[in-house]
Amino acid sequence: MTRAATRAARRRGARVRAALLALGLLALGGAQARTVKIVSADTLELRQVDGQELVVISGENVELRVDDDVVRAKRVEFNRTRRTLTLIGAASYRSAKDGEDLRGENLVVELGKEQVSGEDVLISDARLEIRGQEVDRIPGQLRATGGYFTTCARCGRTPNDYAFRAERLIVYPGDRLVAYNAQLLLADIPVLFLPVLVLPLNDRDRQPRLEVGRDAVDGLTVLADLPFSVGGNTLGTTRLRYYQNRTPSVGAGVTLRSYAPLPFVDRVDLDLLAEPRPVGQTGRDVNLTFGVKGRVPLTLAVRDLDYSLNVTRRDIGRGATDPQRGLTDVQFRASVEYPLFTAALDYVDRFGPAPTTALDSTKTLKRPEVTVDPKPYTNGPLSADVKVTAGNYTGQSNPRSPSATAQGVNITTSRLEEQHSLAYTVKPWTDADLSLSNTFTGRYYGTGARTVQLDVTGTLTQRWAGSNTFSVTAKYLRTEGTSPFAFDALSGRLLSAPVSLNLSTVPVRDVSFGVSYSRDLFLRGEQQGNATFSLGVNRRPLSLTASAQVNPDKRTLEDVTFNATLADPDSGKVTVTPAQPATATTPARPATTTRTSAWPAPNLSLSASGGYALATGPKPLTVTAAVTGDVRSNLFSVAVTHNVRTPEITAVTVRYNLTRTQDTVLNALSVSGDETLNPVTGQLSGSLTALWRGQYQFRTSHSLLLQRPDTAISSGTLDFSVGTVSGSRDSWTVKYGGAYDLRRGGFTAPQLSGELTRTRSGQSLAVTAVMNTPGLDQKRTELTRVQLSGAAQFGSRFWVSGSALYTRTRAALPNDIATDTLQLSPLRVNLGLGRAGERPGAYLTGTLTQSFTWVDGVRQTPGPLTPVFGLTIDRCCWALQAEADLVNRRYRIAVGLPGQTGYPLFELTPGGASVPLLSPP
Repeated sequence: MTRAATRAARRRGARVRAALLALGLLALGGAQARTVKIVSADTLELRQVDGQELVVISGENVELRVDDDVVRAKRVEFNRTRRTLTLIGAASYRSAKDGEDLRGENLVVELGKEQVSGEDVLISDARLEIRGQEVDRIPGQLRATGGYFTTCARCGRTPNDYAFRAERLIVYPGDRLVAYNAQLLLADIPVLFLPVLVLPLNDRDRQPRLEVGRDAVDGLTVLADLPFSVGGNTLGTTRLRYYQNRTPSVGAGVTLRSYAPLPFVDRVDLDLLAEPRPVGQTGRDVNLTFGVKGRVPLTLAVRDLDYSLNVTRRDIGRGATDPQRGLTDVQFRASVEYPLFTAALDYVDRFGPAPTTALDSTKTLKRPEVTVDPKPYTNGPLSADVKVTAGNYTGQSNPRSPSATAQGVNITTSRLEEQHSLAYTVKPWTDADLSLSNTFTGRYYGTGARTVQLDVTGTLTQRWAGSNTFSVTAKYLRTEGTSPFAFDALSGRLLSAPVSLNLSTVPVRDVSFGVSYSRDLFLRGEQQGNATFSLGVNRRPLSLTASAQVNPDKRTLEDVTFNATLADPDSGKVTVTPAQPATATTPARPATTTRTSAWPAPNLSLSASGGYALATGPKPLTVTAAVTGDVRSNLFSVAVTHNVRTPEITAVTVRYNLTRTQDTVLNALSVSGDETLNPVTGQLSGSLTALWRGQYQFRTSHSLLLQRPDTAISSGTLDFSVGTVSGSRDSWTVKYGGAYDLRRGGFTAPQLSGELTRTRSGQSLAVTAVMNTPGLDQKRTELTRVQLSGAAQFGSRFWVSGSALYTRTRAALPNDIATDTLQLSPLRVNLGLGRAGERPGAYLTGTLTQSFTWVDGVRQTPGPLTPVFGLTIDRCCWALQAEADLVNRRYRIAVGLPGQTGYPLFELTPGGASVPLLSPP
């Protein structure tokens, strides 16, 4: 590398380091709460121009993050004084909130106002594309002059089916687009001039609605929702209601959604509706939801003060005697963080009827509550954390407090809560740790009551010889007092001082031993717990775990458990250590051979588990012998469980897994299964699975009583199945079985069932059938269920799909009448129309959804087939749908825009024609 190249590399490294340093500078330099971060850049410069601080970021691919928004350009000038980003040349701005992409020249981003402006800008989202000579984007609104917009840009057709050219555009994301002095273009040819054009953008809450109907109780009803906007940041809907027979007859309301309407206010939401009460009552019921969120910058605060206010009232639909009628809930919260502490104010209240029932713990009233939480203090090994909360509360009375319940189901009083946690950790000497902690929560109430929760803990741990430890832990626990409130009531009194000893040691290689014991200084001897002794041995061929519970006061052995295994699959392997010649410091060593253990059978393992309990005596003893084949997947094991107390054998279990191996890849045949016999009850259960080449399997399972009761009609269940492994592209299964009686030697009511699934590219078929076959208690052979579903596509123009279900049921004897049902849900045929090699522009559809029922072979309520035919003209950015039910003489036409399922234009039925816009839905 030349010296010049070396200097250039150093300069590039310095620029990268400067960019990384600027990452922190920019993260703190975002206006108000917005944060700017550098994702990628090549160079970075700091400049002072006319008293303003500029950060110039450049590179082949400069990428910045403004909160969740993404900025991409080749050069960005960040004016930290004015809080602006200027994107030099061609650049893009991706709004994460609205899902919009802005592309243009010399875009300017104002961080304080969250505004983007530029020239010759292209804006696109999931449904709309806009081009504008000049564009300004602010929260909740986008403005463009000299604009061209269309919803067909993503369809891939040229020219667009329809588009609009306008002098001025205003877009409310997700709501609507308003164009002034607009021309309608069909295939880019002007055909119509419109002074004002409003295009909904598919936000259901922002669609105009008019419903006119007639009700037997309310008479004529009219419901109207009319969207509107106020300025550039407020969207709303006027809600009008008319009920002919109510008093009064007229109701009204409004919904508002405002973005940054005032300084320090980020969002305002209002939903208000005053509706006439039901017939027979006078006056209006009110539903109200009001919410405000915002931030207030404070000079010394780490973050802005955040606040939120929510007001809720729900009267509509409540009965006249409902206690929640006329009730308004108010919730207010403000929080702020300073370098030394955080603080919060909560106000939760209700206005209206006083509560007559106990308040839920989640609805405790705070009038108000103030929380001050200083930052944790640390000084060497000492740390301290304190938190104070004070307020006036109304909540459910504590049933354990007589003075509180005397005031009613709810009580109101003040409360002061102080919490602190102290910790101290030090090493008093080598390999020793001493930790002390104090946790305290005290609550003091205006009624004079108080509660205390205290936890003082000290632990001394000593380590030696690596893995050996001994620790002593002493605690003082105290809980006392009775709260007048139920939401912070303590579970009871507690006074405890446990001292715990724990020893964990490795006395010899491969052996571990442990002892643990805890004694409470405030309890009597008969109330103390047990000492636990544990032993572990892991020296081949023995693996042993055992534990014992001993009561030192009673000097009794309370409980013992053990699990021991003798096994060493590597005992047959010999390890040879080669000879080592003598050196100047070490003598010569001959070659040696070693084994892991002297276990004589590498393929055999023996295990036993059991125990003893003072209260119940010996525990069941389980002995297991397992043999492993040359291939580790081959296994055969026998386990016997003996109830020592009875004494009798309660279970004999055999498990096996056998695999015939032809090579290291393909296993032709594998068999696995298990069998369990309970000699006491005579219950025999198990299963067997044979798998051929990993694709086909035979399986049988059973659960039978060898000696069934005389009152039972069967001994249990038995079934057989053969088929492919589930999950295959093409799979099938045939199964036979059901209840089986060993005494009579046959199935009582067997069933034969089958499943078939086939999948191809563009095609799928699934068939399921169940048939009753003759048995001891079933003499008839008949189909009881058949289900067929599938879909097939032929080329790019024609496809069919459908689902059919046939079932047969029989009434109880002596009638024994069969009921057959056939359900088509649905059968569908589709035909695409259009030019060859292009996406179809229209579709013909035939659909049949119908149910047929036969009772004793006679069809019930016979009638003709009722197919429905449809025509869909799909142009990507608009669609026309027509539907015809020829039998029922019902015809519908609907039109849809991008993102809409279709808006009905009119419907023709035997009862007459209707226009949904002027008719109730």
